[in-house]
Amino acid sequence: MHMVRVVSTELNGRTLSIETGRVAKQASGAVLVQYGETIVLVTVVSSNETREGIDFLPLTVDYQEMAYAAGRIPGSFFRREVGRPSEKETLTSRLIDRPLRPLFPKGYHNETQVIATVLSTDQENDPDILAMIGASAALEVSPIPFLGPIAGIRVGRINGELVLNPTITQLKESDINLIVAGTKEAVVMVEGGAKEVSEEDLVKAIFFGHQGFQGILELQKKLSLEVGNTKMDWPAPQADEALKSRVSSLARSSLKEALSLPGKMERQERVHQIQVDLLNELTQENPELKNEVRFLFEGLERQLIREMVLKEKTRIGGRGFTEVRPISCEVSLLPRTHGSALFTRGETQALAVTTLGTSSDEQRIDSLNGETFKAFMLHYNFPPYSVGEVKMLRGPGRREIGHGALAERALVPVLPANGDFPYTIRIVSEILESNGSSSMATVCGSSLSLMDAGVPIKSHVAGVAMGLIMEDGVVAVLTDILGDEDHGGDMDFKVTGTEIGVTAVQMDIKITGVTQEIMSQALQQAREGRLSILTLMNKTISEPRTSISDYAPKITTIEINPEKIREVIGPGGKVIRAIVAETGAKIEVDDSGKIVIAAADSKSVDRAIAMIKEIVQEVEIGQIYLGKVIKIMDFGAFVEILPGTEGLVHISQLDNHHVKKVTDVLKEGDEVMVKVLDVDRQGKIRLSRKAALGQTPSEK
Repeated sequence: MHMVRVVSTELNGRTLSIETGRVAKQASGAVLVQYGETIVLVTVVSSNETREGIDFLPLTVDYQEMAYAAGRIPGSFFRREVGRPSEKETLTSRLIDRPLRPLFPKGYHNETQVIATVLSTDQENDPDILAMIGASAALEVSPIPFLGPIAGIRVGRINGELVLNPTITQLKESDINLIVAGTKEAVVMVEGGAKEVSEEDLVKAIFFGHQGFQGILELQKKLSLEVGNTKMDWPAPQADEALKSRVSSLARSSLKEALSLPGKMERQERVHQIQVDLLNELTQENPELKNEVRFLFEGLERQLIREMVLKEKTRIGGRGFTEVRPISCEVSLLPRTHGSALFTRGETQALAVTTLGTSSDEQRIDSLNGETFKAFMLHYNFPPYSVGEVKMLRGPGRREIGHGALAERALVPVLPANGDFPYTIRIVSEILESNGSSSMATVCGSSLSLMDAGVPIKSHVAGVAMGLIMEDGVVAVLTDILGDEDHGGDMDFKVTGTEIGVTAVQMDIKITGVTQEIMSQALQQAREGRLSILTLMNKTISEPRTSISDYAPKITTIEINPEKIREVIGPGGKVIRAIVAETGAKIEVDDSGKIVIAAADSKSVDRAIAMIKEIVQEVEIGQIYLGKVIKIMDFGAFVEILPGTEGLVHISQLDNHHVKKVTDVLKEGDEVMVKVLDVDRQGKIRLSRKAALGQTPSEK
């Protein structure tokens, strides 16, 4: 019989509780995590047998948001959660996976699945952090071997004060939004954005988060002790020292020589050939050794890359530790797109294309927080030819979605407010070549493309990927890492920002012992690299173009008196339909009185604006109008001076001489020049024909 166990703690004025033993008892481990009224169920299941013939951990992490958690029915045709995961679900799945994966013991190759299900949300406490904590806690109470626990926490800064787990409402006022994850000893992952925050403040926020989640780690340890599960036995791999020595003696010198080749494709071909020759020599008599030889060869390659850096103080290609690869920037490559840029850094190349659209092009998002609309999108594509591979073209995977979200987050702080630039903006980054830091090339290319499109961004944003290699107290921080340096290093730290400060970070650390000083060094080195890149970008284009492309829709926003909205729309929409039919413009009217007019050309927009202004213009005392007589009375004539607006010309104001009958001067349908004498409190308008004799209509 399962005993129900609950542990809890106070965190930023709210209770965080973790419960196990009540639900999902057939899973290897299951917990309910609650914070406020947000509840997430996290389960973990592992197969009892090792998956043969692989040299990686077959771990699957799925985070899913159920519409019922917010008391909503899904908006899909099927009225159920179907199809591809949302972007939020995909990004959260990655957030959970990244800090967990390195903490499974080496050689553990059992199929393992983590599923986090949002059961309830109060729409103030984001479930993503609870899902991360729950994944670790579920592993802790399960028999699955795991070198945890880990914890995650969100860090905000409101009015200069750092805050742990700010609510969704509080985040709107925060200039920092970081998710920090780690163990008791170290930070292992950072993900988030900032509004041009200094490197020093960012480091403080990261380690504030590390200190802040220590209580959550203790909570998990307490729960694990209360449950008392025994971890499963599994065959830990035994190193064949003789085979390892043989691999080293046969391949070391040739592999070291190959790693000195600067070109990626040439280097990879040479490394591959060395591996093939090694396999032919060592596995002829025992083919079953192939996987082990490959594993040892890859380990030797990693070791040599690290030795080059730490002992010989050199990198692949001969660059210095702080040196950024050669960069070239081009804009306006594509004649019919609204903005385009080609950013090349070494053997990494991104083509960024900006498209401008109207509000009807906004992305509709159906989430737990209700229906929202997104006016800025950045999509990252990684075709197989970019790394010289042949592969089926599929939709974007988790990596592509993650890289696109990182670049999008990097650029948001410099974008104009939607009211200042009423366009929907979409950027597509096509990675044409890749040898490390393609997401950072996407940031740089996208910034150039935005300026080329005439989007009034505040300044350029650039990004650089930092690496770290650390052994026996020797530390090397590397700027602008290659793919091989990422694979062989201890940290991948992507930093984006402007000349003022940081706008986004993404960090994964594979080792403990990365101190605050080391992280500060990495961020300062990243700043120096970023500033050098920004200098080159500004030489290509330093300010947004003063006008948008001729092929982009023309959008103008005007404000009218909200009381006039009814007149613009007309009965049953008759008036606004007539304007659309005559001009071809698309017109959107907001209840606040804001009207957005969009069309393919400026003439259509201008004509629509003129027609609307004619409808909504207010009568001004003393102004001369050309009106139309709509009704004759014994005491005077009613004249329409604006659409839907009429006034009275008294018989005494018809002419300079005495008029016996109104019809002696005017008849219905006549056009007549009149002057506004007065508008009383009830809105009644007094007009004069005699005061307007010899006059022309007032210029408006």
